[in-house]
Order: sequence, then structure tokens, then C-alpha cells
Amino acid sequence: MAANAGEMTIDTSHMDILSVAADCFEKSGFAATSIDDVARKLGATKGRIYHHFPSKTDLFVAVVRRGMAMCYEVIEPVRQLDLPPLQKLSRMAAAHAKLMIETKHFQRSVWEGVEMHRRAAMTPDQREALEELLKTREGYSALFRRELTAARDNGDLDFENLSVTNQLMFMALNSPIFWYSPRPGETETDINRLVGQIVQFALRGLGASKEFTG
Repeated sequence: MAANAGEMTIDTSHMDILSVAADCFEKSGFAATSIDDVARKLGATKGRIYHHFPSKTDLFVAVVRRGMAMCYEVIEPVRQLDLPPLQKLSRMAAAHAKLMIETKHFQRSVWEGVEMHRRAAMTPDQREALEELLKTREGYSALFRRELTAARDNGDLDFENLSVTNQLMFMALNSPIFWYSPRPGETETDINRLVGQIVQFALRGLGASKEFTG
């Protein structure tokens, strides 16, 4: 898919269901979550959910698709900026890491979708749906690989294998979906400071100088 493959329009009712479903999938995982669980948390009937999504798999795929769309949306303004390669990469990385914090429930579902495709026994329909989403994810990853290459060619980063480097960088940037929890009294400034630390850790490991600016 193209770089703007994540763009989509969602009505409020639809998004309410997706957000609650993402919470349920984050808490219990796909296998242990039922439509009853989502309906109960939403305070609605199962019929309201089935009106939008014929099955739990359809609902899960929609959550994963929305999570990926958020990723495209958050970095697109940065991609349009005329910046030196490392600065653009650091800002893209910061936007991504912050999204992992702010939409953790959606992004955990994206991660689970990837793991399901790799390891779980699935129906042909489930595998087909997740394969489409993995192509979208690969297109997103390619946007970062492009900036990684540009920054290396500019002498700002030092690495050998682009694919391995990209994977290691995303391991750091995605890590908040596994360990982050909001703290009492946490402010936007606190979150931004945390994001800065994550990005510094990821890019310093690739040879970025201590003085680089985001």
C-alpha cells in the first residue's frame, strides 16, 4: 500500500466501539475477549456491535487497521517538512513513540495481530485479513528505512544491516506498549520528556551524536 494507506474516515459510533474493543483486546487478548465483553464495557447490546462488525475477527481487524492508520497519520506532517535526514528521522521517531503511549490499547492490538499471523492457527479469512495489514505495516516501516538510509549517507548514523537496524530501532520505539502506565499527576511535559529519552536511546545506539536535535 502507499504511504497514505492508513487514511480512513470513521463515524463516532464506529470509533467508540473500536476504542472499547481495543481496551478489551489489550487487557485480555484476542482469544479471551468476546463480543459480550466488548458490549458490556461499551454499555450497549451485542446487536449494536454486530451491526458494524459481523464477527469478533472483523472487529479485531478493524482495531488493528485503525491502529496502523494512526501511525501513518501521526508521522505524515513530519514527512512533509524540509529537514536534515537525522532531524526528520528523530521527529518521526518521537511522533511514533508518543503515539505508542497515547494509543497503547490500539497499538498492542497491532502487535498481537502481527504475532497471530506469525504463530497462531487461523482460518483462511483471518490470515488473509492480517496479511493485508502486514503489508500496510511494511509500507510504514519503509518510510523509516528511507530516513535511516539518508541519515547514514549523510554521515549522521553508523550501521551495516538496514533491516536489522530498523527492527532494533522499532523495538525501542514500540516498547511503551509493554511497560508504560500513566502516573498520577503526569503532564504533557512529562510524556514528552519520556518520549525524548526513548528516541535518544534508539538513535544513539545507531551512532547519532549526543548533540543531535529532535
